[in-house]
Amino acid sequence: MNYLNKKTVSDIDVTNKKVLVRCDFNVPFDENGNITDTKRIDESLKTIKYLVDNKAKVILCSHLGRPKGKFNKKFSLEFVAKELSKSLNMDVKFARDVIGESAETTISQLKNGEICLLENLRFHKEEEENDPKFSEKLASFADVYVNDAFGTCHRAHASIAGVTECLPAVCGFLIQKEMSAMSEILDNPKRPFISILGGAKVSDKIGVINSLLEKVDKLIIGGGMAYTFINSLGYSIGTSLCESDKLDLARDIVAKAKEKNVKLFLPVDNKVGREYDPNTESQIVDADKIPDGWMGLDIGTKTAELFSEAIKDAGTVVWNGPMGVSEWDNFANGTIAVAKAIADSGAVSIIGGGDSAAAIEKLGFADKMTHISTGGGASLQFLEGKELPGILHLNDK
Repeated sequence: MNYLNKKTVSDIDVTNKKVLVRCDFNVPFDENGNITDTKRIDESLKTIKYLVDNKAKVILCSHLGRPKGKFNKKFSLEFVAKELSKSLNMDVKFARDVIGESAETTISQLKNGEICLLENLRFHKEEEENDPKFSEKLASFADVYVNDAFGTCHRAHASIAGVTECLPAVCGFLIQKEMSAMSEILDNPKRPFISILGGAKVSDKIGVINSLLEKVDKLIIGGGMAYTFINSLGYSIGTSLCESDKLDLARDIVAKAKEKNVKLFLPVDNKVGREYDPNTESQIVDADKIPDGWMGLDIGTKTAELFSEAIKDAGTVVWNGPMGVSEWDNFANGTIAVAKAIADSGAVSIIGGGDSAAAIEKLGFADKMTHISTGGGASLQFLEGKELPGILHLNDK
């Protein structure tokens, strides 16, 4: 699948056109509705500004959270409209529904170069069901559709896949950037090519591991998923996270890495705690000697050194998933060590979204990385070689 062959917003005439733009404004916020990380909003601005500068009538839409098909004020996009108004230094009108009277009135009053944002798409269950009638109604507001929501491109939802059946459909600059960065490293990686995978579950990453074993020179596994591997090798892991039904699979992956001459790195020591709590009593123990009643919450110091040494000579690094419970300061050292090693290596580096991207931003290493993806699930499916519905159905050049 050649995703780079898709039309972008700069390939079409948008002047005087009503343009429906699917963005990813699924941003984190605190109990007072203050956005705690504006990265996803910031990444959408290039496309929005282009449309405004080219005198389009801009209709933005997005989801936020999991309201389960019902209106929930907590997940209203009204505070996102205010943030956008501030970022763009212009008024972003807010429609208090998606396909109702407020949306119709707000859109009908838009002038060239003006913007409105529709309410949360997921207040309608039809969005996630990819309901054709919902797609048609959404599409009826516009002349052209632009998808710039990379973080949801792996979802076949109405605003992602459905509307492409009804309108000329192209991608925005964010999706173009994501596709270009990831296609380049998969098609022609500078070697050694190293993949680092963390996060909770092996089951979430099976396809990616199998796909990467065909391409990489080294595979580093940390985070919660590492304990399934350690357990599969016959070692006790205390109360650490473990997918007991995936032990055979873990052994198969170890064997496949050997067969493909991929150097596989697993933790040799771990920082363990008595309970799942940021302030729990902790100690560092060898990976094959985790005591009963203790759980692994981070890689240990020897493992951090081992992984850092393995990363040092990298030509290309793809990283998805933290090495431990990195949002807790007591168990963030492994993730910090890996981030620093990647930053110091000078390698072409792609950070898959989600927790690893958040960790990179929080630790201040963002400017040392080649590309930080805005989509965890979408970047994993891309690396796995799966088709992304949100890009597949866009018009070809």
